[in-house]
Amino acid sequence: AFVTVFASNFAQAQELIKYGDFNSWITRNIKESSVLGGNTKTVYEIGPTQTINGAKAYSNLGGSPWATSNVYAKVVGVVKCSNAVVPEDRAGHGKCAKLSTILEHVRALGIVNMDVLVSGSIFLGEINEPITSSKSPYSKMEMGIPFTKRPKYLQYDYKVHIPEGGKRIYSSGFGKKKTLQGQDYAEVYVLLQRRWEDADGNLHAARVGTGRERYGKSTSNWVNSHRMTIHYGDITKESFYKPWMGLLNGEVVYYARNSKGKMVKVIEEKWDDANATPTHVLVMASSGCGTAYTGTVGMTLWIDNVAFGY
Repeated sequence: AFVTVFASNFAQAQELIKYGDFNSWITRNIKESSVLGGNTKTVYEIGPTQTINGAKAYSNLGGSPWATSNVYAKVVGVVKCSNAVVPEDRAGHGKCAKLSTILEHVRALGIVNMDVLVSGSIFLGEINEPITSSKSPYSKMEMGIPFTKRPKYLQYDYKVHIPEGGKRIYSSGFGKKKTLQGQDYAEVYVLLQRRWEDADGNLHAARVGTGRERYGKSTSNWVNSHRMTIHYGDITKESFYKPWMGLLNGEVVYYARNSKGKMVKVIEEKWDDANATPTHVLVMASSGCGTAYTGTVGMTLWIDNVAFGY
């Protein structure tokens, strides 16, 4: 992740998102419960280089705006970890983030034997650890960070691997694994929102800007300095518009903390005026685009040098 920030005659400027070169990582060594085998697992977070030993709840360090789908869970006293996001060396470019879709095997003698599908994801926000249940996964994630600028695009380097003949499955650990029709896609998006809170502490949002891409084919190499345009205002009549670029107010609704410190849904109610000033930005990259516990094992997205462009 070697980054050049430049200003040219066109006054183009890039602003690297903090730690968005993925050159420094926090290494967490967590011993899982003895009923699960008692192995020590390594779990990574994006932030200032350091090592944390022991089953400790993590909250963002060093002003890092990044959270990952890597988690420390403690369900009915049993400690379990998941790690689908790892640093990887990138020849001549320092490190990058490698996001993979994996099956986490949870096996405890005589108690439980289940597989949970996890897509590797990174996003701007926080995860509230420890995770204490697999219900309502979005309610454990605080999505988005305060942000009032109006960038023209999100720039990043990426690479995609989609396994040959890979099947899309649903596996939440409860009930049987299901094989689903259709294929999964890796995904990157940037969403700008204007949020407000009502008297009852509910959070509302209007969508100010949208950039969202899905990748359904493997790339032969890195695609460097890719620019994803941010479109402002209502884009539903545009030729490039797809239903999955729409407002987040249906099955997938993200959460954030209200002024009372409570995690509540952020319902996107409308498309904002194209000249509106946002209050928050959401950036996410993931090795899958489906709902929780759905994806194709082995799908991988590598990403590096995530910056806003003006």
